[in-house]
Amino acid sequence: MTRKIWVFDTTLRDGEQVPGAKLNLIEKLEVAQQLKKLKVDIMEAGFPASSKGDFQAVKEVASKVGNTDDVIITALARAVKADIDAVYNSVKYAVNPLIHIVLGTSDIHVEKKFGKSKGQILDIGVEAVKYAKTLLPDVQYSTEDASRSDFEYLWSTIDAVVKAGATIINVPDTVGYAVPEEFGELIYKLNDRLKNLNDKVLLSVHCHNDLGMATANTLAAIKNGADKVECTINGIGERAGNAALEEVVMALHTRSSIYHAHTNINKKEIMNTSRLVSSFMGLDVQVNKAITGGNAFAHSSGIHQDGLLKSRDAYEIISPVEIGLEDMELILTARSGRHAVRNALEKLGFQSLTDQQFEGVFEGFLALADAKKEVYNHDLYVLVENYYKEQEESQDVMYSDQFFELVDLQVISNTTFPSASIHLKKGDVVMKSSSVGSGPIDALYSAISDVCGLDVKLIEYQISSVSRGKEALGKVKIQVEYKGETYTAKATDTDIMKASALAYINVINNIVVENLILVNQ
Repeated sequence: MTRKIWVFDTTLRDGEQVPGAKLNLIEKLEVAQQLKKLKVDIMEAGFPASSKGDFQAVKEVASKVGNTDDVIITALARAVKADIDAVYNSVKYAVNPLIHIVLGTSDIHVEKKFGKSKGQILDIGVEAVKYAKTLLPDVQYSTEDASRSDFEYLWSTIDAVVKAGATIINVPDTVGYAVPEEFGELIYKLNDRLKNLNDKVLLSVHCHNDLGMATANTLAAIKNGADKVECTINGIGERAGNAALEEVVMALHTRSSIYHAHTNINKKEIMNTSRLVSSFMGLDVQVNKAITGGNAFAHSSGIHQDGLLKSRDAYEIISPVEIGLEDMELILTARSGRHAVRNALEKLGFQSLTDQQFEGVFEGFLALADAKKEVYNHDLYVLVENYYKEQEESQDVMYSDQFFELVDLQVISNTTFPSASIHLKKGDVVMKSSSVGSGPIDALYSAISDVCGLDVKLIEYQISSVSRGKEALGKVKIQVEYKGETYTAKATDTDIMKASALAYINVINNIVVENLILVNQ
């Protein structure tokens, strides 16, 4: 048997404190619905005393998302009556409401932030819990900056608020100061005393990432008796962020023999939740971030690709399917080896290439990869066709006739009439189209769709800089839906409009490739 670890998600409170990440009511509700689908145990919906808008948002989450008994809805209050009232009056509409109170316990907070004595702060905390208990049966008390607090004072605070009625004690590493060894020891000592005091009270942790150890500290706490963890999606939050929910959950799952603990999280919803939060908050996920980063399951090294094709566990400890992704992604670059390229060609239907033919195609692949950085499946078709042409060997199908190629484009951006004209080539056929849209990208993609004749729905559009200065490269990544299937493509160029067009054409050609594979099969 393994212990169940309660997952408290604070994306909608601590995560929303990131500058520029504020959500409107509709967005907040949609993220809350997705968090419920993810099966978090407790959802912190906001800080209702901070504004009328946040109060209303928490109230809506409580009534519309917390309307079943499978999720607890809470919100944050300082240890003052007005804050506690705001939390109660906003979360009381949930089936399972919870009041969350926070008050500092470190000397820095007690003396410098509050300007009071330790005894006065302890009394304030006790009175706050007693008042909250008159409103709701479940109250969480957070000892802010616990990792920098005097241990005996910290414990005396916990002892007092538990006797006052607190049902969850949260121990925050508020400024990311702790290291795993000392934080684990702190939780071990607190857990030992708390379980002797009242074994029904949950012990929780809330770790920040200022020194890059939020996930490690959280896992150390679990190993030393913590019952509950507070996290955010993608690790967002104040300053350097919080412990990332997806990292904690997958570490417990992957290394279950070490932690002897599990969560109720629906792991297949991890990527959907990550993408939704990233999109709504406008916070890009670092590409090499664990679990949810764009490169977390992408392999471009020839050595790695060769090992993976021989045995998945050579370089993969988590299957991407487990978190809601498609299968592993082997990205073809100049670093890809023969095994990966041959595997990709065989998947496209070229199983009968001789060793000599493959070497000829592979030579062309390396030249293209050096120039293009990433090689797509439609490029492989053209490489095979070019090889046959060079060798004057017969071929039944002219693959290049199936794919679209950018010739030229013109985009006009203004506030009243954004428009775009596109000039594409498919084999020897030249096609042109013009369109207007709600913005320049909408107009550009409408013109390309008109030429290609495919009913494609744009799901995600991301643009970022991959270099610096006047000649900086703009990288565009898009995801589209076509006939119920999703397709992703990227492109880079110093002209972001051209990069946007190339990415869209790449994704169109990916769709064409799927049809060619079906034909070849």
